Amino acid sequence: MTSKTNVNMVIIGLLAAMFVGALDVTIVATATPHIIADLHGVSLFSWVFAVYTLTTCVAVPIFGKLADLFGRKAVFTVGIGLFVLGSILCGAAQSMAELIWFRALQGIGAGALAPVCFTIIGDLFSGKQRGKMMGVFSSVWSVAGLLGPLIGGYFVDQVSWRWIFYINVPIGAAALLLVTVFLHQPIERRVKKIDYLGTLTFTVSLTALLYALLSGGSDHPWDSPLIIGLFAVAAVFLLLFLWIEKRAEEPMMPLSIFRIRVLNVTNVSGFLTFSITTGLTIYSPIWIQSVLGHSATSSGLIVMPMSLAWPLASNIAGRLMYRMGVKASIVFGSALVVAGFIWLAALQMNSPYFYWIGILVVIGLGMGFVATPSTVVVQSAVGWENRGVANASSMLLRAMGQTIGIAVFGTIYNQHVTTLDSISELAAGMHAVFLLMCAIAIANLLAVQLLPKHRELMAHQQSA
Repeated sequence: MTSKTNVNMVIIGLLAAMFVGALDVTIVATATPHIIADLHGVSLFSWVFAVYTLTTCVAVPIFGKLADLFGRKAVFTVGIGLFVLGSILCGAAQSMAELIWFRALQGIGAGALAPVCFTIIGDLFSGKQRGKMMGVFSSVWSVAGLLGPLIGGYFVDQVSWRWIFYINVPIGAAALLLVTVFLHQPIERRVKKIDYLGTLTFTVSLTALLYALLSGGSDHPWDSPLIIGLFAVAAVFLLLFLWIEKRAEEPMMPLSIFRIRVLNVTNVSGFLTFSITTGLTIYSPIWIQSVLGHSATSSGLIVMPMSLAWPLASNIAGRLMYRMGVKASIVFGSALVVAGFIWLAALQMNSPYFYWIGILVVIGLGMGFVATPSTVVVQSAVGWENRGVANASSMLLRAMGQTIGIAVFGTIYNQHVTTLDSISELAAGMHAVFLLMCAIAIANLLAVQLLPKHRELMAHQQSA
């Protein structure tokens, strides 16, 4: 870092960028009925969410590599610019098809926000300070999760659903201004070689896989020729991607990073934990509303305890992880997650509402002790030149865990539920999902035991 960088201003800009990216995940859902009423195309509406997820996942590792090649500030500028442009176009959309296309553009921009923001923080800070800052930045997601429905509801009721997109413009512009003006990083002047073939094959493979996961079991049967064909295309292009990356002079995703045990374990942990926590936010409101008979408002607010406990634990973990040990922090958090999911799997149809509050607090606390140290560990495992790619691989695996988890849990749930009128069937379907979540939580606890000891992790920290 040069002395010209104004760290405080850059942090404010990065927090603003992270906030609009996180806010968009929750705020759009509140406007669903009004968007459908205005633009029609109810059969297409699920793709307003699906295409955003798809393009974000594809863009994350690409932007991560570009940040290593061309510098963080340039890639951040492109990412936030695309996100703001996509937001403006979404707000001006005149049909559902237009909104879907513009959401795809917005998702591409969003693919740069989290990995590049975390990478810049990794550059600006080291050691204990990095852990504290990761705790602060992790809190942004929970704050956005709490404020999203409130802000979205206000705009829908008092102004227009279009402002759920337009609100991104001033915040995004402020983030862009602060980071571009106050962040100064030396960039190595050399010829940059972009791995076009690797980028193309990766994009085709991941797009085919995600489309199959997002539409399988709903738009098309899992055993339909289209879904089987998409999985085959994904597999073939993945093999081509790996073949190309082994030979590329400047690979999009250097395969050498997957020989780093720390990175592999934390990525597997991210995949597993984010799959079950995302599933929990989907099925817990269904249980509260359908099985316990509470109101829609009450069921929607049930995830709040986890949204509050997670950032609280993230900040505590960021401050204590070096004192108690990085591995010990992640293992402790994973054990709390297991305890929460065991409690969840033991629920009965007549279990009281406050059980859910306890479950979600325990899981939220556990995830705070897992996610923040894991992010710090990923950044500490590589040098500056690969930090963007390492962060991107972590974000991608977490997003893939969410997408695949939703698909798998939905398939299991649908096998048990033949009619929405049967509370016992609904409970049985969700209980089967909860049992699988519990098994995944246990698998994660076993996986994190493979992390190196604290002393070895500190050696990585000092060399990164």
